[in-house]
Amino acid sequence: MTETDHRFLSAFLRARSGLALNSDGLYLVESRLPAVCRRFGLSDPGELIAILRSGAVPAIEAAVVEAMVTQETFFFRDKAIFAQIQDIALPRLLEARAASRRLRIWSAAASTGQEAYSIAMILAGMAPSLAGWTVDILATDLSDVALERGRLGLYTHFEVQRGLPIQLLLTHFTQAGDLWQISAALRRMVSFARVNLMDDFSGLGIFDLILCRNVLIYFDDETKRDVLERVAARLAHDGRLILGGVETPVGLTETVVACPDFKGAYSHVGCNRISRCDRDSPK
Repeated sequence: MTETDHRFLSAFLRARSGLALNSDGLYLVESRLPAVCRRFGLSDPGELIAILRSGAVPAIEAAVVEAMVTQETFFFRDKAIFAQIQDIALPRLLEARAASRRLRIWSAAASTGQEAYSIAMILAGMAPSLAGWTVDILATDLSDVALERGRLGLYTHFEVQRGLPIQLLLTHFTQAGDLWQISAALRRMVSFARVNLMDDFSGLGIFDLILCRNVLIYFDDETKRDVLERVAARLAHDGRLILGGVETPVGLTETVVACPDFKGAYSHVGCNRISRCDRDSPK
């Protein structure tokens, strides 16, 4: 791949997914694009880049983005965070929402859904406290392939071994051949939708809890700031935004502030302007 092609691909990926190719970018290109070439019968990445430049084949454009974006996730990733969600965030939100009896949760950049289903399993364990409640869990990603896997709730033996306690596997999953499928009850708790964080997602409405974890690390600072501020604008005045363990808004924006009682969680300093009507229903 020529230097000119590499610069074009870098700009293409940044515009379509926010991905900023770092020093490992050339390795990723060389290891992931050949599979896209084989899928579409192309001779080499150079031919692929030429098609991207033409903008004539949306299916190839989508395949390149999906191939280059890292889809790394597993159940209960960072157990300390999920313990705080269970012990701190959710009980306080349930108390605060006692009148409306509605809870909205967004798992952004959800990949194949393990994060969203982890939240669903926690809520299933709190079922007596949620009788009569409406609980919406939205899982979004830019990959149609990942989203479809999430909707099916089918995972390999390796995937259910990563972070999932055995008692939850036995409670919420059934074996389907060589795969494990999460229960229909939990699948009904989670809705999946294609949302690109580079696009306008204000129509999603306002959420009480947002998880946007381990995705900002792939963006440059300008894109991090933009995405972070627009995600935070979807947060209720007393809601919580949870980032990945190595992600921080410090030095990027003053829109969100750290929550002293919840490591890795943030609140939106400007959310008091959001009306109850805006919070309770998507636009």
